[in-house]
Amino acid sequence: MYPIGIAFGLLVIQYGYEWWAAPLFSGLIFAGSTEMLVIALVVGAAPLGAIALTTLLVNFRHVFYAFSFPLHVVKNPIARFYSVFALIDEAYAVTAARPAGWSAWRLISMQIAFHSYWVFGGLTGVAIAELIPFEIKGLEFALCALFVTLTLDSCRTKKQIPSLLLAGLSFTIALVVIPGQALFAALLIFFPFFLIVRAKAGPVAVVLMSAAAAGFILLLAWALSLNFPSGALQDVADLPWPFR
Repeated sequence: MYPIGIAFGLLVIQYGYEWWAAPLFSGLIFAGSTEMLVIALVVGAAPLGAIALTTLLVNFRHVFYAFSFPLHVVKNPIARFYSVFALIDEAYAVTAARPAGWSAWRLISMQIAFHSYWVFGGLTGVAIAELIPFEIKGLEFALCALFVTLTLDSCRTKKQIPSLLLAGLSFTIALVVIPGQALFAALLIFFPFFLIVRAKAGPVAVVLMSAAAAGFILLLAWALSLNFPSGALQDVADLPWPFR
């Protein structure tokens, strides 16, 4: 977390914020992916509703973390509130790897340590940004690179390889057939494949769930006023929103 925090601190300065914005964001938001998105959205003068919806969508996975996170060991209401606030990916991963033997003191100490790594990483990044006389390109990719690393790390067993191959195949097909809409098309290809191969779902469930997933993505695009990138299809046909 500390290296990603450094990248966040550098981004804060490069986006034109004051140095104190880094610990403020890290202290009050404490969600790496969300923080990096929020600082870009604020600079771009995004509507408050769009920022709120984006934050909800990015962090919605945390709802599922709560099902198995050992929050029940924390009895103090203040400590419990902080534990909920500091339920990040890394904290969940640690408890998921060792689900037994957690006490309130161990759990809160672990979360405070993660929080400290992030805050001090951001301050380190701010200090580095103030010292170097040039702008570092590509820092926005730091978080994406982290998730790529986590994805590869989760595929150490043969059981996870089919999902990785399905994702790669889906994106390759989409990139070749519909390069202008590769991401959206890849999601539509991957989802039914995943349901058939991994979830062993029936044809009716595959169709219904795939249609629901596509509708959900379109709903998000509409709510955030997004248009998908144009490509070869737009050159030959007048497509409806959001494919214009």
